[in-house]
Amino acid sequence: MSSIPMIRQTAGEGAAAAAAKRLNRPARRRPTHGRGRGTGGVRRPGPLTYGALGAVLLASLFPLYWSFLVGSHDSTALSRGIPLLPGGNFLANAAKVFDSIPFWKAMGNSLLVSTVTAGSVVAFSTLAGFAFAKLRFRGSKGLLVFVIATMAVPTQLGVVPLFIVMAKLGWTGSLWAVIIPGAVTAFGVFWMTQYLRDALPDELIEAVRMDGASMIQAFWYVGFPAARPAAAMLALFTFVATWTNFFWPFIVLDPSNPTLPVALQLLQAAHFVDYSVVLAGAVLATIPLLLLFIAAGRQLVSGIMQGAVKG
Repeated sequence: MSSIPMIRQTAGEGAAAAAAKRLNRPARRRPTHGRGRGTGGVRRPGPLTYGALGAVLLASLFPLYWSFLVGSHDSTALSRGIPLLPGGNFLANAAKVFDSIPFWKAMGNSLLVSTVTAGSVVAFSTLAGFAFAKLRFRGSKGLLVFVIATMAVPTQLGVVPLFIVMAKLGWTGSLWAVIIPGAVTAFGVFWMTQYLRDALPDELIEAVRMDGASMIQAFWYVGFPAARPAAAMLALFTFVATWTNFFWPFIVLDPSNPTLPVALQLLQAAHFVDYSVVLAGAVLATIPLLLLFIAAGRQLVSGIMQGAVKG
């Protein structure tokens, strides 16, 4: 940049005074273009984002509200038209649900099956994911591709041979017939493999091995703690999927020993369906899932964020 004396010699006093004025003028702040204050340039969500999230939340809650709305009326009120406000018959319809089906036994069966299945899927999928992600053995890539390819096979294709196996084992009508086939899933193996491949450095495992730890100890003290965020999400997904599973439990379980979705199907009579009672039972079956999300939601989000930072 030319100095003021040089400008005075070449262009005169007026140009020199104008140049000095420009140099002494305070610099203008660049527009932030919507950037949040004090956020270091990070854009904050605007009203449109919150509006879209609110719309998604309302759309997600509408089926539950509709079930409660219909379940709070009786069949005569429903025959007159679609209600707009909740009625006062929800407790009476809930009492009919308890009298018509073994509700508490079915809920206990669903809780047992979902908890055991979720724990088993997390344990086996984490072990398999650690092996595929961090161990080097012949045929690992082909075996992983085969495991992932099984996700493309419809469940209905394996129902007949699976039922024959359960019958030969004497497990038809037992909860083991629901727990054992779902003890590990291809999705769980793929999920944990992808997570551990990126979140767990190879150097950390090599350091533990150099300190004298076995591979099982390296998994327990290094691999499993690193996999906790993904394992928590996998446990939640598996629990919800098992809780709402109807197809296979309806085939293999007896009506006297059902899970909750199978028991709710018993509310439908042969010639008349009281939708107020059926949807009241659906609301009662959804309450444990809501309590689970409320209790574990904050821990799951914090675990995800912790895993993202570490990764």
